[in-house]
Amino acid sequence: MDFTLMLTQITTTLESLSFNLGSISISVYDIIRVCVVGLIIVIVAKALNSYGKGVIKRQQRLDKRTKEVLSKVYEVLIFFIVALMLLNVMGINLTTLAVFGGAVGVGLGLGLQSIASNFISGIIILLDNSITVDDYVELSDGQKGFVREFRMRYTVLETYDGKDIVVPNETFISSTFVNWSHKDPKQRYRVDFSVAYDTDVRAMVELIKEAVGAHEQVLSGDKVPIEERPDCEIDSFGDSGINMFVEFWILGIDDGKNRVGGDLNLIILETLKNNGIQIPFPQREIKILSNTGTDDPKTGR
Repeated sequence: MDFTLMLTQITTTLESLSFNLGSISISVYDIIRVCVVGLIIVIVAKALNSYGKGVIKRQQRLDKRTKEVLSKVYEVLIFFIVALMLLNVMGINLTTLAVFGGAVGVGLGLGLQSIASNFISGIIILLDNSITVDDYVELSDGQKGFVREFRMRYTVLETYDGKDIVVPNETFISSTFVNWSHKDPKQRYRVDFSVAYDTDVRAMVELIKEAVGAHEQVLSGDKVPIEERPDCEIDSFGDSGINMFVEFWILGIDDGKNRVGGDLNLIILETLKNNGIQIPFPQREIKILSNTGTDDPKTGR
């Protein structure tokens, strides 16, 4: 049997298998055609989207913010083209849809309000340059990480332990957040410790500043502004000793106690021990009062 004739017969059979949805007649052939063609369109669109974004990001003459804006615009353009093609494949008249859209617009606006808000927020973020890729961001709820990717609806933050945090774009518009590294990659941190009251604090301060400044990631030396060099000061007078702190600047972010802060705690401890400086511990003085009186003259109790 001729293949063309067989294909025509199959198509005719599938078109005869139909059902009515209101005043619209839908056949099995229409459903298969929409699914197959729609799948092909989506696959091609994803490939074009990935390829186009790759081309944009490889442009050396563009900065990161411009690349992200162009990538976002390109992604939106692909999205609308795919949407129009799918509507055309489904046989929906775009002129009729435009008229019908006015009646349905309010309902869709309410239902898709969150999606639209996140989409527009993403465009605003890219345009106002409040955050860019590789910025270290801390949200108001305490979550923090490096900005790795901007999407149409959300932004991806990567934490130090490899987890991805998906943050709706609207969060960066409606809530307070801290951008640690956007303006200046240098950050200031602080380590607290205590020493005994009989310590020569003036001499000890110089020892600690020299020891902290020797760390390879701590900014120090004559070329560093004096306000950014390690500085050790008295914080307060505690019950058992003098509470001290040392402030220092580094390039980048200190990953909690697992990076520079942890190294400096060990360096401070070793410096104090090597110089015979005592680290205080809580002490309490107990007085035992003897009872010389008696309650019972017979028993003496």
